[in-house]
Amino acid sequence: MTSTVDLRDHDLDERELRARVAEANRELAEADALDVLRWGRDQFADGLVVTSSMADTVLIHLAEQVAPGIDVIFLDTGYHFAETIGTRDAVASVHNINLITITPVQTVAEQDAAHGKDLFGRNPDQCCALRKVAPLDNALKGYAAWASGIRRADSPARANTPIVSWDHKRKMVRLAPIARWSDDAVASYIEDNGLLVNPLLDDGYASIGCAPCTQRAAADDARAGRWAGLAKTECGIH
Repeated sequence: MTSTVDLRDHDLDERELRARVAEANRELAEADALDVLRWGRDQFADGLVVTSSMADTVLIHLAEQVAPGIDVIFLDTGYHFAETIGTRDAVASVHNINLITITPVQTVAEQDAAHGKDLFGRNPDQCCALRKVAPLDNALKGYAAWASGIRRADSPARANTPIVSWDHKRKMVRLAPIARWSDDAVASYIEDNGLLVNPLLDDGYASIGCAPCTQRAAADDARAGRWAGLAKTECGIH
């Protein structure tokens, strides 16, 4: 399936862009993940980038089939598990991508000096804003579209995630090629293709973020392991 919506007209204003993005979402609502990525590549060429948290490599594997050498952004917050950094390094060696690691403006030590030690424990929203949201916003500048592995099955807050949407804050198109995939579909794809996964997934971590804010959780509520005991369920990136 190939969408007929064309977003390559650089003279389009934001209102028209949003209308065309909505049309693309309707046309690609039931599309295969590879077709969604092909559409993104056809529309944006090198202006399409993938983001990965290195929990698994499903989206990376899909993207490299459509666009070998595609840019993949990994956000190193300074608080990652060693297993996540190891997965990143393995991905760089195995997959046909251009892996770009980005970091916050301040190191953890510099942030501690400026805002007090362990900001994540006192104000996790501010910590995420400084160490995740701001660095990613800056890294996405210069791209026209970004694809992430966000899925509707991740949490109730993500249940209505569109396949194609307009990222108003960043003024770019956002793709969620595997939004419709179930947990079983992800597991099957990983097994069928022998993909790398973060070892923590086999150690009771269903959702993997920064080490101080992530713990093991029941399989039926993956996001419960993130910011446990707080109302917070998202870092602000999505």
